[in-house]
Amino acid sequence: MALSASDLQAVYSLLANSMSGDESVRKPAEAALSQSESRPGFCSCLMEVITAKDLASQVDVRLLASVYFKNSINRYWRNRRDSSGISSEEKNHLRQKLLSHLREENEKIAVMLAVLISKIARFDYPKEWPELFSVLAHQLQSADVLSSHRIFMILFRTLKELSTKRLTADQRNFAEISSHFFDYCWRLWQSDVQTILHGFSALVQSFNPNALKQHHDELYLTSERWLLCLKITRQLIVSGFQSDAKCIQEVQPVKEVSPALLNAIQSLLPYYSSFQKGYPQFWDFIKRACTKLMKVLVTIQGRHPYSFGDKSVLPPVMDFCLNKIVDPEPDLLSFEQFLIQCMVMVKCVLECKEYKPILSGRVMDENAITLEQMKKNISSAVRGVLTSLLPSERLILLCNVLIRRYFVLTASDLEEWYQYPESFHHEQDVIQWTEKLRPCAEALYIVLFENYSQLLGPVVVSILQEAMNGCPSSVTEITPGLLLKDAAYGAAAYVYYELSNYLSFKDWFNGALSLELSNDHPNMRIIHRKVALILGQWVSEIKDDIKRPVYCGLIRLLQDRDLSVRLAACRSLCSHIEDANFSEKDFGDLLPVCWDSCFKLIEEVQEFDSKVQVLNLISVLIGHVSKVIPFANKLVEFFQKVWEESSGESLLQIQLLIALRNFVVALGYQSPSCYNVLLPILQKGIDINSPDELNLLEDSMLLWEAILSHAPTMVPQLLTYFPCLVEIMERSFDHLQVAVSIIESYIILGGTEFLSMHASSVAKLLDLIVGNVNDKGLLSTLPVIDILIQCFPIEVPPLISSTLQKLIVICLSGGDDLDPSKTAVKASSAAILARILVMNTNFLGQLVVEPSLQLLLQQAGAAVEENILLCLVDIWLDKVDNASSNQRKIFGFALSIILTLRLPQVLDKLDQILSVCTSVILGGNDDLTEEESSGDNMGSSMSHGEGIVPSKEFRKRQIKILDPINQLSLENSVRDNLQTCAAFHGESFNSVIGRMHPSAFAQLKQALKMP
Repeated sequence: MALSASDLQAVYSLLANSMSGDESVRKPAEAALSQSESRPGFCSCLMEVITAKDLASQVDVRLLASVYFKNSINRYWRNRRDSSGISSEEKNHLRQKLLSHLREENEKIAVMLAVLISKIARFDYPKEWPELFSVLAHQLQSADVLSSHRIFMILFRTLKELSTKRLTADQRNFAEISSHFFDYCWRLWQSDVQTILHGFSALVQSFNPNALKQHHDELYLTSERWLLCLKITRQLIVSGFQSDAKCIQEVQPVKEVSPALLNAIQSLLPYYSSFQKGYPQFWDFIKRACTKLMKVLVTIQGRHPYSFGDKSVLPPVMDFCLNKIVDPEPDLLSFEQFLIQCMVMVKCVLECKEYKPILSGRVMDENAITLEQMKKNISSAVRGVLTSLLPSERLILLCNVLIRRYFVLTASDLEEWYQYPESFHHEQDVIQWTEKLRPCAEALYIVLFENYSQLLGPVVVSILQEAMNGCPSSVTEITPGLLLKDAAYGAAAYVYYELSNYLSFKDWFNGALSLELSNDHPNMRIIHRKVALILGQWVSEIKDDIKRPVYCGLIRLLQDRDLSVRLAACRSLCSHIEDANFSEKDFGDLLPVCWDSCFKLIEEVQEFDSKVQVLNLISVLIGHVSKVIPFANKLVEFFQKVWEESSGESLLQIQLLIALRNFVVALGYQSPSCYNVLLPILQKGIDINSPDELNLLEDSMLLWEAILSHAPTMVPQLLTYFPCLVEIMERSFDHLQVAVSIIESYIILGGTEFLSMHASSVAKLLDLIVGNVNDKGLLSTLPVIDILIQCFPIEVPPLISSTLQKLIVICLSGGDDLDPSKTAVKASSAAILARILVMNTNFLGQLVVEPSLQLLLQQAGAAVEENILLCLVDIWLDKVDNASSNQRKIFGFALSIILTLRLPQVLDKLDQILSVCTSVILGGNDDLTEEESSGDNMGSSMSHGEGIVPSKEFRKRQIKILDPINQLSLENSVRDNLQTCAAFHGESFNSVIGRMHPSAFAQLKQALKMP
């Protein structure tokens, strides 16, 4: 039933009650509101609550009404099948009402109204709401400062929403909006900036922060409107024009707007220091405005690099940014966010791919200039501008300033390090490099060095030598010299890949780093952290003769008193252990200390990122060193403790599952010794009803696969887990490949006990997979079905008859002529059915006459006019060339059995049947030879003492070698069955044989060793 004006008071009461602290009042109100959401008229009632003048003071209720309104738009504005949605009449009423209430005084509600309009515009503009922008533009003509601010807020939100629509028609609409609105917005922005600068000048001269508060409020509102206008202009330039990097068409507004933005920055910056004490509100605005202006310039450069590269834009912007980075005013040094944006701009220009040389050829004698040639011309011109902007002296100065000023740790950095060593260590990992000054300077330095390595390589080495000479290894006081050395060490670590051409790591390590590692003074943590970073970054330059001392140094750092140093050593150790040239011989005797240090470190750290990092080192160690078994007990205790403590931290548990998988692989057949810890963890990970199932399932299944692959025998607890696999597959086939491997392991390891316990689950699982997965999934599943039938030829076929019927449908359906994967699926499916004919002949005979199979074939559109078994014969004959050697032999045996049927059609196919059998016999069995040789080479997998424990792979190969198909003689089978066929068909048989080609008959006699 629809809501009307008479229900307005009831809706208001429900909104008010839903904010009550009394649960008995709040819960019924929330439930009633939830039920009303889908009723016609609900949004209209909410709109009346939001706009009612007598409720202006009830901000909380109005704000809640706007939230419910927004949720209703998301759920019901579009007509859906499951709900009637909001009627066209009510939508029209709401749109008109929203545009009539633009002068909302409360800031929060005004923002929500802007959001509401933008959400509706995404659905309705331009078809249902073509007048939206014209109404807003008309309202702007006569609006006061507050109204215009609110309209610009709506424009910004709406344009931002519309700019995210990617369809061509939507982008055309946005381009049209840009063409209509850009000039007006830009003129207003230019007018407002003059008003703001005039007002700021008057403020500075008045020296009275409390004077004319009303004037201050209006100036502040104008400033905020100006900032919104800037954001709108940015949106129009960025989204309203195709990137000039694609269309190679100049975007004129870039050349008009960018210099004006730079002028605005230059005009506003002096007020940063002027407003700092007396006008905190305007000081905050100056910070936001200057930072936003620089961000807009960065965004425009990224979107329209060629237009930005014009001589009127790029040189002044780059020159300004470089000057502010190299020689900022003293007050500006505290304005970190602005300096960061200056660095971001320089970095973006230096690494802009459009400004790099284009390494492509050119067709000679072309009359027209191609797009590529135009790009070359523009990028060449921009490179010329950059070359003039960045002479060698300026580059060297910039490099020096970055290292000597911005890399150097400040007093606040050291205090933060002392108070929160873990957070300090993760600073560059956890935060974006654009958020803090030092990481941003480091990012700029790396790009600068990449572009000018030949010039800057000697400069960095010179700074390094100067810093080392000015602060010998014995110095322990925190002096400017020590902090410069820390900065120089960082500079050398970040660009190791180029600096190795100018610096001998061996000499550096022996002459300085190793001495600093032996100095245990607490202040040396500053240098120790950077030494750890250097040892991790320079891993490719650490040769055999210094590997051992480097490993010892990292282990020493892993035992440091400072957590930040230990975590840095932890990361660098990972790099060394994962390195292709890792020397286990040099590291072997350090393992006990390394394990103990890791166990202690993970107990001491508090932050999630720290725990993940240490766990990653443990996982890497397990995966790369061979001596894991002696430490198995300690590792088991560690894993159990960490798992218990990591409850609810799924990302940490994922890292733990990866480590456990590596641990199982390293233990091999001795892995059952840790089942008491492993299996409960596994059980939780594969439980689809667990709260963390979504995060843990993938890695838990990989652990499950590893446990089964390295298990010497099946244990009862593992047997009980198999039904979980059915539940997992019923949810999705995301983990099909791993699931197939797990099924195979259960078959090979569990044998008869497994089948007797889980026969129905196996049947359900295979029936679920076959027919519901793509060809790739089928190709991974069919070998498992083959092994299952091979191991249990009598028991399994009746059990999986539904799956086998689907395989028959696959075989008898067309559409594989031009698709290799479908051909492979059909050949493998046909081989499975051929195996059943050979090993359980009666069952296949019953299966092909089942009425349910006929129905299935009809539903699949596979018209079968003759005997289904004879149709399969055609498939075996047709797909023999697409089959493996072993499958060809199975086909041969199946076709041999077909010779014994009392069907006249057999004689029609006799020539082809004998041809296939002959080629199989004379061709031999290459696959089997490979299996036997591989099996011999593997021996019995792994031995312990006098006992022999076969691996899963060894057992799998043994099953293949002992396959009855390989034990039988196809030659004898064909000879015997040919005689039976002759007896059944008499003269007709002789007639067919007589018509055989002489060479084919000669090969048949050769294959069957007939005289």
